[in-house]
Amino acid sequence: MSQRGPCWRQLHCDYDGQMASPIEDYALLTDQHTGSLVSRTGSIEWLCFPRFDSESVFASLLGDDDDGHWRLAAEGGTVTEWGYIESTFVLQSRWETPDGAALVTDFMPVGDRRASVVRRIEGLEGEVTMATEFRIRFGYGAVLPWVQRIKNKDENRANDDGEAIVAMAGPDALVIHGNYLPKPSGHAHKGKFTVKPGEVVDLELIWFPSHRPPPTMTDVDKTLKETTEFWQGWASYCTQKGPYAGAVERSLLVLKALTHEDTGGIVAAPTTSLPEQFGGERNWDYRFCWLRDAALTLEAMLVHGYEDEAQKWRNWLLRAVAGDPEDLQIMYAIDGGRNLPEKELAHLSGYEKSTPVRVGNGAVSQYQADVVGEVMVALEKLRNAGVKEDNFSWPLQRAMLGYLEKHFDDKDHGIWEMRGPQKYFTHSRVMMWAALDRGVRAVREHGLKGPADRWQKLVDSLRDEIMEHGFNKELNSFTQAYGELQTDASLLQIPQIGFLPYDDPHMLGTVAYMEQELLDDAGLLLRYRTHASVDGLAPGEHPFLACSFWLVEQYACSGRGDEAQQLMDQLIGYSNELGLLSEEYATSKSRMAGNYPQAFSHLTLVRAADALEGHAQDPVEPVEA
Repeated sequence: MSQRGPCWRQLHCDYDGQMASPIEDYALLTDQHTGSLVSRTGSIEWLCFPRFDSESVFASLLGDDDDGHWRLAAEGGTVTEWGYIESTFVLQSRWETPDGAALVTDFMPVGDRRASVVRRIEGLEGEVTMATEFRIRFGYGAVLPWVQRIKNKDENRANDDGEAIVAMAGPDALVIHGNYLPKPSGHAHKGKFTVKPGEVVDLELIWFPSHRPPPTMTDVDKTLKETTEFWQGWASYCTQKGPYAGAVERSLLVLKALTHEDTGGIVAAPTTSLPEQFGGERNWDYRFCWLRDAALTLEAMLVHGYEDEAQKWRNWLLRAVAGDPEDLQIMYAIDGGRNLPEKELAHLSGYEKSTPVRVGNGAVSQYQADVVGEVMVALEKLRNAGVKEDNFSWPLQRAMLGYLEKHFDDKDHGIWEMRGPQKYFTHSRVMMWAALDRGVRAVREHGLKGPADRWQKLVDSLRDEIMEHGFNKELNSFTQAYGELQTDASLLQIPQIGFLPYDDPHMLGTVAYMEQELLDDAGLLLRYRTHASVDGLAPGEHPFLACSFWLVEQYACSGRGDEAQQLMDQLIGYSNELGLLSEEYATSKSRMAGNYPQAFSHLTLVRAADALEGHAQDPVEPVEA
């Protein structure tokens, strides 16, 4: 497959060496094992090796210059063009100076079982001086490595001196290869080199276990071609048409990028502690696999024909949750690991002084009653797509339903992981209904074994309970929790799982109340009013983009097509020129907020686009007893 040209937009962003750019000014590079964030001015400021949830080797994104980065920029230059090669995660940046122009191509090789970043510099016009700086800091910026120059065994790919640079600390090591290597300068390595038309400088940074010999440099021509063809080949299966086809393709690519190649685990984002409130404490580690987010990702993949990815995730799920149902968690590590203790990294000053910086996630121990529902809804879609249950997958689903039955009367922390008191959250009760409803369907429509009559009684009981306690007749709206007056954007999922139609009067009333209570000045939907809800944290956050994409779907499926398209266009406009979205958007500051890029934002974008194209899920009809 031929290499297509990059998606360019003219930029004027003079390199000034300042750390922590706006979130939207970063590109994601990924090899489906981990990801790095590189700023539009050429600085890699976040990179964890060898996995998404490993400790970082560059962490200046969450601290300062000394917490680790790899900077590469044209001296006195400006980035005039910045974008991915179409349908890939291969980034290209055109640098222009008074004396010439150069092209930098950044990527992480896929499929070669290495953990590395490659940066290729090509002279285009005149003569350009490039400046580079490596400042390696293991352990989230806390560990200064031992660095030495070694003789490179692969003389054909070494620099002129036949050397490489190795940095080592404890179990981790990095090797820097290239036909130019920087020199020591304090606790960093710095240097300058020039490129003229036709000249190419290749640099590669590779992680390896410190007890093993350093890997040799990749064949950059071959690896670049294979990586480009891999992403473009995968994207070619996306058949989305219409005005949002490009945004859907990029969103599906992001979901693929966040799916671990080996395990099938889907991380919520490749970052930790990018703030939901600048300068505040709402900073969380999203480098783990939430059952909820992953189940919704499975649905988005399945609708667009990516059944292999969906089935791979099912296999991850079965391995992760295997065991005593009482040990069920809402999230797991990439490999299904359960131990995700939350701790604070006091030595990091935080993105724009937003502290604490957290690794691990304390919500892992919460009971969130909705999770089994999202999982069962997704697995039903797999069944309907023709994926057969085996003697492991269905018994495990029955065990999850048994877990739900055992905790039928328990309050929970809700979808938003409230750190306040547990409640009967309406959304959670609706998702419990969905889980049991899918259990009934599995028995009655697919011939699987299970106590369908008992589950049906619980389904009917929950419906009556939700309509009595979760809907406030005076407000004409469902409420966030039983007996309360506040609404919640998660209630937009009620028709998505078939509890009520999109145009049911109860839903229309709920949407009207949301519009009154939760829309900000720019027309985006908040999750809930933090000042009115006890979530255990100081009030204040920006609109969660997934909620507004849910609202697009609701509008599109309830006869408000013009408003749906208007809101969709507005939301698409909040993505950067690479097509990436963060968790939230600070409309008052015109900038992204929260972890980035965010799977939840991209999967709800896909759902919203499908709804606008008339592909929303069909209403779920009751099953006959």
